[in-house]
Amino acid sequence: MAAPDGFGAAVAESVLARGGNAVDAAIATAFVLAVTYPEAGNLGGGGFMTIYHDGAPAFLDYRETAPLAATRDMFLDPAGTVVPNASVIGHRAAGVPGTVAGLWLAHQRFGRLPWPGLVAPAIALARDGFVPSPHLANRLEEERGAFAGLTNFDKYFGGVQAGVVFHQPELAATLERIARQGAHGFYRGQTADLISAEMQRAGGLITRRDLAEYRALWRDPLTADWRGFRLISAPPPSSGGFALIQLLGMKDALAGQFTGLGQNSTQYVHLVAEMEKRVFADRAEYLGDPAFVDTPVARLIDPRYIARRAAEVRPDGISPVPAVRPGLEEGRHTTHFSILDGEGNAVANTYTVNGWFGNGVVVEGAGFLLNNEMDDFSVKPGAPNLYGVVGGTANEVAPGKRMLSSMSPTILLRDGRVAMVVGTPGGSTIFTSVFQAIINIIDFGMTPQQAVAAARFHHQLLPPDEVVYSPCCALPAATITGLTERGYTPRPSDWEFGDVQIVWVDAAGSVSAGSDPRGRGEVRIR
Repeated sequence: MAAPDGFGAAVAESVLARGGNAVDAAIATAFVLAVTYPEAGNLGGGGFMTIYHDGAPAFLDYRETAPLAATRDMFLDPAGTVVPNASVIGHRAAGVPGTVAGLWLAHQRFGRLPWPGLVAPAIALARDGFVPSPHLANRLEEERGAFAGLTNFDKYFGGVQAGVVFHQPELAATLERIARQGAHGFYRGQTADLISAEMQRAGGLITRRDLAEYRALWRDPLTADWRGFRLISAPPPSSGGFALIQLLGMKDALAGQFTGLGQNSTQYVHLVAEMEKRVFADRAEYLGDPAFVDTPVARLIDPRYIARRAAEVRPDGISPVPAVRPGLEEGRHTTHFSILDGEGNAVANTYTVNGWFGNGVVVEGAGFLLNNEMDDFSVKPGAPNLYGVVGGTANEVAPGKRMLSSMSPTILLRDGRVAMVVGTPGGSTIFTSVFQAIINIIDFGMTPQQAVAAARFHHQLLPPDEVVYSPCCALPAATITGLTERGYTPRPSDWEFGDVQIVWVDAAGSVSAGSDPRGRGEVRIR
């Protein structure tokens, strides 16, 4: 397995050693990360889980929802202008959390070990404390200024120091209620009262009714055949699965253009950027919560449509933004882990509070951070969100609606057996990073560790002609020069996008894994 920190990796290994399956290990890992990885691991957020269990795929949507009091224009001033940071910082930025409901539902269907024992390791780490790494301490220091004077973030996390045991007694008590009562220990009773009181303190919208009515949902995963693999990935309200299928399909449709190109060469980056432009144009126009809008996913992933979109790619020049239209006729701070058990069951789980440490609000008395997922809606059509992504009316705010996501927990099968489990955080860069990790292994013959450590790049239609790359592992200097000469604006990202966690089973059955060096993750092979 591959997890974003050593605590998560250790608990997954322990659960599997005790006879638990991949879903048991995923549940325990998610709760532990809510304690030791507070920037993204969570009780107060939501996510997606792609599962392969006893030879059958499943997909669990535990994405947050807009509170029932939410309105379409809630983040606009009287002039119709987006209020800066209104959807990012503070109480009104929070959607109704889905994580606990999702983990409970996964356990009810697939869990083998008793629920309380899966929550127990997280309780111990919160009650007895854990030693924060320099990576976590630095991340806290980098982000705390954004919340200064606006939330209670500093009260709870201001004293965290690398190497000094950090205790979270309120969080331990919340986890104990969840261990005893399951999902009701979060969505009803004392925890729900504490969330409601926190909202009332500062004009937040989440009520006891919102919490009581929240439901995680089983959905049919998106599937596609690709080069002898069966791909299983996220359906709407995620855009990740459709985007990944489009990117893989377009690359194959353009196989002649890619022949002989080096990984991350100028022409390679150009062709992928041209593909990504079209994916983001479709994403903005068509994708949203399928309970609220008609999402024409079957048409978007039809091989004939993908081939047509690939044919629009300009091999020798940059397609102008106005020329890249939707093709049909008519969250960076996340975390992911990948688990494969000895019976061939697998879980790819991506969950999030959106920005690092969410909206910066800790529920007083309960000890956990809330998300700022309301920013993942189109707060105004055409206005960029935290990640610079624009959207249309399909993803506008509405009560009870799930906001669009890019999370892409993905499993590849070979002859009915798991071949790959992969995913990453990274907001709008998620599916482009997952695509590159898959291609690095399949096309360039990299090991999983090489694949996740390689330089990555991203283009999302807007800003026009901008290609960003992760600072730690920059694109080759010749590629940066070549892109500039072609008219692109290549630049290092403001943050290390992606923290890819991948498990790979080769054709001979040998298992290996990779954990992104951009983070503090670990791999464990049993």
